[in-house]
Amino acid sequence: RIRLSIVDNYYDKQKKCSRQKTIESIGFLDELEKIYEDPISHFQKRVELLNQQKKEKQAPINFTFYDSDRLCIGDNLRKNFGYAAFSKIYHELKLDTFFNNRQRHTKESYDANTIMKMLVYSRLLAPASKKASYDNRDQFFEKTDYSLDDVYRCLTFLNKHKENLQVWMNDRIKEQYGRDTSLIYYDVTNYYFETDEQTDLLRKGVSKEHRPNPIVQMGLFMDNNAIPITYELFAGNTNDCLTYRPNFGRIKKQFDLGRVISVADKGMTTGDNIWYTINTPTKDGYVFSMSIRGADKSIKEYVLDEKGYEWLGEEYKRKSRLCPRTILVTANNGKKIKKQVDEKQVVFWSKKYATRAKAEREAALAKARDLAKHPGNYTRATSYGAAKYVKKVEYDKETGEILTASSILDINEDLIREEEALDGYYMLLTSEMDTPDDKIIDMYRGLWRIEESFKITKSELEARPVYVWTNEHIEAHFLTCFVALTLSRILEMKLEHKYSAGRILESLSKANCSLIQQNYYMFDYFDEVLKDIVLFFTLFTTSCCTLFTTVFEIVTAVSAHYSIPIMHIKYSYQETKHII
Repeated sequence: RIRLSIVDNYYDKQKKCSRQKTIESIGFLDELEKIYEDPISHFQKRVELLNQQKKEKQAPINFTFYDSDRLCIGDNLRKNFGYAAFSKIYHELKLDTFFNNRQRHTKESYDANTIMKMLVYSRLLAPASKKASYDNRDQFFEKTDYSLDDVYRCLTFLNKHKENLQVWMNDRIKEQYGRDTSLIYYDVTNYYFETDEQTDLLRKGVSKEHRPNPIVQMGLFMDNNAIPITYELFAGNTNDCLTYRPNFGRIKKQFDLGRVISVADKGMTTGDNIWYTINTPTKDGYVFSMSIRGADKSIKEYVLDEKGYEWLGEEYKRKSRLCPRTILVTANNGKKIKKQVDEKQVVFWSKKYATRAKAEREAALAKARDLAKHPGNYTRATSYGAAKYVKKVEYDKETGEILTASSILDINEDLIREEEALDGYYMLLTSEMDTPDDKIIDMYRGLWRIEESFKITKSELEARPVYVWTNEHIEAHFLTCFVALTLSRILEMKLEHKYSAGRILESLSKANCSLIQQNYYMFDYFDEVLKDIVLFFTLFTTSCCTLFTTVFEIVTAVSAHYSIPIMHIKYSYQETKHII
């Protein structure tokens, strides 16, 4: 039987020979003769059409340049197109609808949605100050008809609607992607300011980066998919543990998450936080870590007692017990009262963690030994992390300098031995009595995701140092950072966590194009991250072997799917047939 197929001859550059590729399998000739009078003649016309299309694709594109086409001072023909991926998510969350609705009956002349997009996209792909972001606003295919004063006025508008925006985003995320809030993670970090002035929000406190600058505290809740839920700012001198209850109370009141299990590190492990969590209407749960070194003698003895441990390999062991515990809770009159909670205590030891703890302590001990020999070279700030290993260190209350020691400073060997014995041990406290130990440990280990989110905001998004000073503008600054982080995490999730957020942002920031002539643009960068983003969002035809096929497809895809206003491209399909 004769089988008909349409094949294409081509030259294989690698194997250096002619080869054939089947373009279309038609079928058996005897069966086709029952349908067509002359099948070969019929499909020959199909071949001629394919040849014509192939010829048109291979046709060269010629440009004619004139002397008048030279660049003038101030011309900027380069645009970023990578932001289209974030724009798609921005519009999936209907953030444009939110801002347009909130601004509909106001007297502001600026477009809050346009300014918000500029601030968020700039924070993601070219983080800078508000002034620098405004100066570079034409790097995107977006409206630019607003002033720098409009940007600062808009910050006040954004601050006014910050809580409603977070609730709106949560609802849209649940609709579009689904939220897994069976576990919610909470942590606190702080951001420093390039100033010495303090306000009711900017205060000097315990900086995570050990800086003397005023800071602001941020408490962040994140779901089980590493997507942020909500955040709140606190004065820089606020103790970490005091940020939990206001944030948790707001998330339970406004976000309709049902029963949740809150996961946090030892900084949140206070009687007030535990009692508050388990006494909500939905009787929420918790998985908090506990400082073993700061615990009472009975807990340390339980941890160091080898009885009950189950070894999993040679470098890991764990055990648990159900143990009622008495906690101190602040009553309405401010007094501390005793309450008893039923909880499970899970202890595990890891050789890897023990090795890391020893290495970190050795670095601090080297500093402590030098401090003991040369106390005059150190102050309260510079001796951080090492002073606890030195006996009888006293500081001048005003200057922070170490006072002349009445006796020779000695290393606290007893403290070192006690810490060495507890290296590698972790204790987790949980209300989930029936949950297996391994699952409790896995819940707690998910905290690295929120720590990574803080790292992203501080490094890739460059959220600090902060260059705005009023409370309203500070709140708006961190709102744009929160939205940017959320868009970044959603895109990371859409790509199934194949790439880190940093790598995604780097690739999208390089996805630039330059105007050549009329509506012809040249794209000069492409990598596997961009390829996966294009394929995932099905922006363009699947047969496309380069990043973009035609300007027409760019314009129609962006306009139809993302509602991005592309300015000054008003040509027909015939005129936008090709792209370099």
